[in-house]
Amino acid sequence: MKRILILLVGLAAGLNLLVTSCSEDFLEKNPQGQLSESVLSSVDGLEALLIGAYAMLDGNAGWDAGDMWRSTTTNWVFGNVYTDDAYKGTDVGDQPQINPIERYEHDASNAYFITKWSAMYDGISRCNDVLKILIEAEEKEAIEADLATQMRAEARFLRAFYHLELVKMFDFVPYVTEEAETDLLPNTVPSGAPVDANLPWSQQEFGGGDIPWESIEADIQYAYDNLDWDPRDGEVGRITRGAAAGFMAKVFMFQGKYLEAVPLLDAVINSGKYSLPESFHENFRISGDNNSESILQVQNTSNDGSGAGYNANYGDILNFPYTGGPGQCCGFHQPSQNLVNAFKTQNGLPYLEALGLDFNASGDDVISDQGLASSDAFTPDTRPLDPRLDWTVGRRGLPYLDWGLHPGRDWIRDQTYGGPYAAIKEVYYESDIGSGAHAGGWGGGLSANNHSLLRYADVLLMRAECAAQTDNFTDARTYVNEVRARMVDHPENWVKDDGGNNAANYDIALYGAGAPFDSRDNALEAVRFERRLELALEGHRFWDLKRYGGTKDYINNEYLPKESQLRTHLIGASFGDEDIRFPIPQTAIDRSEGTLSQNPGY
Repeated sequence: MKRILILLVGLAAGLNLLVTSCSEDFLEKNPQGQLSESVLSSVDGLEALLIGAYAMLDGNAGWDAGDMWRSTTTNWVFGNVYTDDAYKGTDVGDQPQINPIERYEHDASNAYFITKWSAMYDGISRCNDVLKILIEAEEKEAIEADLATQMRAEARFLRAFYHLELVKMFDFVPYVTEEAETDLLPNTVPSGAPVDANLPWSQQEFGGGDIPWESIEADIQYAYDNLDWDPRDGEVGRITRGAAAGFMAKVFMFQGKYLEAVPLLDAVINSGKYSLPESFHENFRISGDNNSESILQVQNTSNDGSGAGYNANYGDILNFPYTGGPGQCCGFHQPSQNLVNAFKTQNGLPYLEALGLDFNASGDDVISDQGLASSDAFTPDTRPLDPRLDWTVGRRGLPYLDWGLHPGRDWIRDQTYGGPYAAIKEVYYESDIGSGAHAGGWGGGLSANNHSLLRYADVLLMRAECAAQTDNFTDARTYVNEVRARMVDHPENWVKDDGGNNAANYDIALYGAGAPFDSRDNALEAVRFERRLELALEGHRFWDLKRYGGTKDYINNEYLPKESQLRTHLIGASFGDEDIRFPIPQTAIDRSEGTLSQNPGY
């Protein structure tokens, strides 16, 4: 399987390229040493620069830029821990910079914001280097016009992606192109008090604040117009028209432009290039990398000779059971009780308000081993559950991939603080050690497990949401059912015990006619709930909540009151209006000498 493998690529006054290669990858040569712009303006030089731009898709700028888990594009801190999906986990003293983020008490000095900002602008700079050198190559006629156009399209998409990561975090950021001399261009922030955090994202621009949506759209549109549905030269990992269409649709939906998103989503669906594998779990294991559901993945590799493991999934190295199982460290990113409760079913359907049910009702939690030692007797909950739960969350007494049964507290660093659960998505199999995963030690969490930035199920659910927003309830139900049918039709792919029997009481069904697909509000509840179940812990949750609206009321009135009874470190936490976006890092503002302005409320 072909992969983008990069240790470090960057362009400055003098450029040192250190490129690693596996099989027949994007480049077969390993250029090293000081390279002039004349060398870089060759096709091989441009390809090396472009690989450097791709390399930042994982958010890993190396140790010198800060711990990679701060800037990873899996967004497990900002997209999951910041919401109802996950706790920071581990214990209170480890990575304490996450503590105020989880409690909505962060400020502009937090290292997590600084590293994310720096890493994404590093990626943008790499894209702009490609675009500048491309102009020189074209002037020298050192590259064919069609290849130059495709390379420009890939670089412009990547530039849009990195800016979109910044917009998701900070909203009001400068858009830096190849014509700019600095990443500290002015940004235009709203004046006055923070906007009401209960408003949908599409209504949050006010008082002159400028989110660079048009620039993002222009770059993605160029990629859509000039790339094919298949990756260039058949090299897996490159940007395609499908990735451009899917991300443009996301950008439109962030802005509430559902009608504009529909033809793009339909283009992906009708392309015939993507489908849902029979196994949901195939999306989260090394053997399923770049499968038929993959539209854009971060390409990871392990044991490739690079030494430091920078080509592996470094951003998620903390997110394994604390000890005794995979990774040997560190117990972060533990699923919340709220998320586990969302997988309860009745007659195979979720507990929706539209069906007269409350998934998180007091006293009706899915049973856990909270407070029990691993040596204490425990029987997992026997109620009906969506089978995706145990491919998403590690629960006491249930199989944890091929590592055996999850033992409970023995794999949890501080059960009182982080809860009783462990995440499973992104975790490697024990049988992968030595091939797709590093062996032993703290670095044992490094693996070749790719991360999906966009998969086909996400596209189907976006299309369902667009249908619900335009009162086409039949189509909304059809697309949701297409996602659910994977589990309904293939019980052989549910989690099994050693005897080949279902590991828990799994029950999932398709939606029939009528409720909840009988009104816009009800249909939207069903679609949004399905997104949470299908995409749980994949880094999407906060941006979805921000897009839906009602975030402040939901966090303060529904999530925190109950969850703080379980996790005492959440007592007193409160989501404020300013928390709908993160603060511009103070170090960036200081370096800008007054060019950058801070977001309201910070």
